[in-house]
Amino acid sequence: MAISQEQSVCLGFWVLLLLGTGIEEAEGCTCYPAHPQQLFCSSEIVIRAKISGEKIVSPSNSSSPYMKMIQYEIKMIKMFKGFDKAKDIQYVYTPVFTSLCGVKLDSNNKAGYLLSGSMWSDGRISIGQCDLVESWDNLSLSQKKNLNYRYQMGCECRINTCYTVPCASTGENECLWTDWLLDNSLNGGQARPDALIRRPDTNLRGGPPPEKDFLEMTDP
Repeated sequence: MAISQEQSVCLGFWVLLLLGTGIEEAEGCTCYPAHPQQLFCSSEIVIRAKISGEKIVSPSNSSSPYMKMIQYEIKMIKMFKGFDKAKDIQYVYTPVFTSLCGVKLDSNNKAGYLLSGSMWSDGRISIGQCDLVESWDNLSLSQKKNLNYRYQMGCECRINTCYTVPCASTGENECLWTDWLLDNSLNGGQARPDALIRRPDTNLRGGPPPEKDFLEMTDP
């Protein structure tokens, strides 16, 4: 399984802990800015769910507080990705500490969330701050519709986050995301409504600029 750039940052903290470095606490969780479509495409599981409970669990062979996980009990409402991996999901897991990319979810009011993450070898689903984890009510109508099929259609499009000017495409199947550059935001004008879909009638090799090769699909 390929590991995305965003997930690799969180994975680094776990590697340090598992190697027994004696680190008392990581300084913080750092995630690279990523478009929602990019996070969708890099995730193994994407679902809509309500949180119905939580408890702290520990691996049976570890007494370290930094290996403790929050087990969120969920009621799955809809699955958008991962049909080949899981049929029904009852729990998701995240590190207790936010410094290890743990996610704090509201389990008291049965709040609804969009959850994405990866599946461990034992079948458990892991979520973290570098995944697509968002209150369902905070998503735009277009984002909710994009989850059904548009994001998946655009997974061949590699999204390049623009940090500085000039910002240009450096390879084929690449499209530019400028929200972070223009608005210093992960939730700007491109992220909230758009899904980036490659046009079927174009060839990126020697073709027109990327903005003409990809459709920004939005709802009126």
